[in-house]
Amino acid sequence: MGRADWLLVAAFEAAALIEGIARPELPGRLYVILLAMAVIPALLWRRSHPLPAVLVGFGAAGLLAAVQLATGTTDLGPSSMMVVLILLYSLVRWGAGREIVQGLIWVIAMVVLGMYAARAGLPDLIGGSLLLLLIVSLAAVFRARADLAQRQRLEIRNQERLALARELHDTVAHHVSAIAVQAQAGGVVVHAQPAQAAQVLATIEVEATRTLAEMRAMVRVLREDGWDTYAPQPGVGDLAALARSVAQLHVEVSVTGDVSGLPGPVDSAVYRIAQESLTNAVRHAPGATRVDIELYRVGDDLRLRVIDDGRSQTGSAPPPGFGVTGMTERAQLLGGSLSAGPGPVGGWIVEAVLPVQVS
Repeated sequence: MGRADWLLVAAFEAAALIEGIARPELPGRLYVILLAMAVIPALLWRRSHPLPAVLVGFGAAGLLAAVQLATGTTDLGPSSMMVVLILLYSLVRWGAGREIVQGLIWVIAMVVLGMYAARAGLPDLIGGSLLLLLIVSLAAVFRARADLAQRQRLEIRNQERLALARELHDTVAHHVSAIAVQAQAGGVVVHAQPAQAAQVLATIEVEATRTLAEMRAMVRVLREDGWDTYAPQPGVGDLAALARSVAQLHVEVSVTGDVSGLPGPVDSAVYRIAQESLTNAVRHAPGATRVDIELYRVGDDLRLRVIDDGRSQTGSAPPPGFGVTGMTERAQLLGGSLSAGPGPVGGWIVEAVLPVQVS
């Protein structure tokens, strides 16, 4: 119950009081106005408890109809009792399925009693029925629109969470691969070169700390409903830092053409595809010593090529793993494409084509 609800109740209470003063001819004026003013606070619970609010509001209207029928009075209901129509709207708009059925049965019974007590003619019956049907229809339409908007928000949130899951996979795979390679190198040099082994251990510590920090940041976002804390994702400008993060390979980055002002999804996709390709080179390219990351713009497309100089594997190409599948999905979601396979003179080539503008 917010401030607006209290203001609404105060406005209707004032209207009922003014009506009581302005209509001295109203039979039982004091009692019917007090009854109307007692019903109006039910508006405060129209969203949280729509069925009890409807039972109270239309119950009061039915009580007036019963008194009117018993006394033979022609006009006993004050205009301020029209507030019950808001309660009917609230029942259909915010009530559960069973509550709506139960409430509508109660409303229909009270309306029939009121029309019978007022000796309503055919025009009044048709007009009153159409008014109630209009209110129920409006509530149903706004409920359907709200449900659709909620489903759309949930779908967007799920897509964002899926994107974050891909980011988490790419980040963790990259850093853990670096840690594994450094650990292997440390095992080789620990006895012969203790100083270099200490440097390797320091590198492992840095990579592990960075991995934990990035994992915690992403998991924190996954747990939250809002996305305002979603930190900016790395992009084309971070490719040089990515190259420096891999000490066991010589990584060259070349950028040709205007790649500034890219949309966020495209900028992030370039980085993540390059990162995953570099991770694959570290983990799966036998004998690789060098990786070239080439990014250039051709018209409305960006072309990213990641080439390593590892030895070609004999036999058929291995089936794509999660990394290649994730890169392909990332490119396709943006309307682009990705291919990965052995190069003509050895090594492995990953080539992605991404649109500069995302529709």
